[in-house]
Parts: sequence; C-alpha cells; structure tokens
Amino acid sequence: MSFLYKHTQIGTIILVLLAALLPLVFFYLSKGFLGVGASVLIGILVLTILLSTLTVTITAERIKCSFGVGLIHKSFPLSSITNTVIVKNPWYYGWGIRLTPRGWMFNISGLDAVEIELNSQSYFRIGTDEPQALKSAIDEAIEVHRQLG
Repeated sequence: MSFLYKHTQIGTIILVLLAALLPLVFFYLSKGFLGVGASVLIGILVLTILLSTLTVTITAERIKCSFGVGLIHKSFPLSSITNTVIVKNPWYYGWGIRLTPRGWMFNISGLDAVEIELNSQSYFRIGTDEPQALKSAIDEAIEVHRQLG
C-alpha cells in the first residue's frame, strides 16, 4: 500500500502522566502488594501501547487516524470528505478521543487540528502538530481521487 502522507505524533503528555504512575507501582511492590503493583504496571503498559502515538495516513482511497498500535482507529473514504479547514481547539477539548460540539476528535497533543466535513453533514477533527501539511495532503489526495475516479 502506497501512502500519500504518513505522520506519527508522539503523545508526550500521556507518556509523562503514565511515567508519573511508576513510583506508585514501586511503592506497592516494595510494600508486598504484588497484585496491585503488577496490575498498575500492566495498566500502564497497555495504555502506553494503545495511546502513546497518533498516526495519520492518507492513501489514494482513504484517510486513517490510529492510536498506538492501531487497535483504536477511524478511517474515512476520500470520496466522503467535502471540506477541510485548519482549526484551533479550545484547551478544554483535551486530548485523546473526544466528542466535541463539532463532532468526534482524535488528538494526542497540542491544540491544532484539521477538521474534515463529511458528506453526511458530520465533522471529525484530527489533532496534529503540522496542520498546514495535513490539510494540504488531504486536499491534494481528494483532488487526485476525483480525477482518477
């Protein structure tokens, strides 16, 4: 599969928060609470694997946003996208997978995003540290898709 665009953003905030829990793990382990310590450690590892990065890929047919190893993802056919716009999310939208007043959002860090409007009259926001490059890549892929389709 050939990618027209691929960018991975590291979720520094979530990694710092998860790392901040490690002293708790060591505390429980040092006090003999092996089950609790192991459970917290496993939880940290699972969250790190699932949520530590956000990767956006664009192919000739679709755009896909996936967290971590890709178990949590969302994709859209290029033919369903009617418009793109660069937006700045309010701080209270937060990070992660969020339902906002404008629709769903995948965001791992920062406030910048590209909002895609779908022909179903719904919206989806993709958080990114390179909004202009992402918007341009989506717009170019849509144009190529329309010319070939």
